Amino acid sequence: MVTYLIGQDELHPISPVSAPLAICWVGSHNGMEKTLVERNGIPFMGIAASGVRGRGLFQAVQGMITLARGFAQARRLISTFRPSVVFATGGYVCAPVVLAAWLAHIPILIYLPDVEPGLTIRWLARLAQRVAVTTAASVRYFEPGQAVVTGYPVRQALCMHHDPVSARKRLGLTSQPLGGGEQVLLVMGGSQGARSINRAICDGIKQLLVEAQVIHLTGRRDVEWVRERRAALPEALRARYHVYDYLEEEMTDALLAADLVVSRAGASTLGELPAAGVPSILVPYPYAGAHQWANAQFLAGAGAAVIVPDHMVDSQLVPTAVSLLRDAPRREAMARAARGLAQLDAAERIARELKELAS
Repeated sequence: MVTYLIGQDELHPISPVSAPLAICWVGSHNGMEKTLVERNGIPFMGIAASGVRGRGLFQAVQGMITLARGFAQARRLISTFRPSVVFATGGYVCAPVVLAAWLAHIPILIYLPDVEPGLTIRWLARLAQRVAVTTAASVRYFEPGQAVVTGYPVRQALCMHHDPVSARKRLGLTSQPLGGGEQVLLVMGGSQGARSINRAICDGIKQLLVEAQVIHLTGRRDVEWVRERRAALPEALRARYHVYDYLEEEMTDALLAADLVVSRAGASTLGELPAAGVPSILVPYPYAGAHQWANAQFLAGAGAAVIVPDHMVDSQLVPTAVSLLRDAPRREAMARAARGLAQLDAAERIARELKELAS
């Protein structure tokens, strides 16, 4: 049983017996990951999950009831699936699964993708034999000897030869990579998008399109009005502005094609931006506690990123992007810094930890 999967190519060798490895992905019953998991041929089990912290009394009581129901479901699943090891990354859905595994004496590996752990991972870590962390800066949050630095696992295509020319062709772009012609700016705010970023980019899109082609991942809730803004542009500019709600398989090509990325500072930025070796402007989500700020500060402190606070996006985001697009030496220095943070064998390291616990 796992609550979050690295990838079958890396996990398959961890089976402690000769029989094929059995995997079960546990998520919330209404989780958006269900379709993606099942598309990859991995069994998905949905259980009840809910937040409690920061809610009113009535909602908190409802949340506790939901978690109790999820715990009962997790105990039944543990008893029938009988896992050798549980791999969890935090979040509400992991709490009942990890508690059920602990009571059943199943080894537990917690993975912390962010630099700083949230309350859920801090609590769950007390029940885990080991905690895998993305950066060495995270080790201090756990018991001595408990944390092991593995890095952030990324899709295999990002770990292979970087070919911006081919990536741009596959995306339908005609520009050449840095040093050979026009540049590409990738803007993304996660699967749900980021309205503050979307508005700032649209307000300054003409200025940006003078400097680069723009791939804009708006998220599903904003894609229609952004496409309307694109449709109002002159044809020459419109052809340089590529608007999508979300990319899945093409996301690797978008990262490899980019000369500069504008993004939130979720955990994936710690793995994907270094693996792609791309400089970035990070806008930490202001309502994610200190997690995204810590992620952004880690990359910025290494020289791989520039931070623009969310409340200053309207005035600073586009000028900062234009400045970097015009400064190739600075971007190249940031790209080198990003590549220096890459840990391309992170999935293998986590798989080794799971194998050790499972056996």
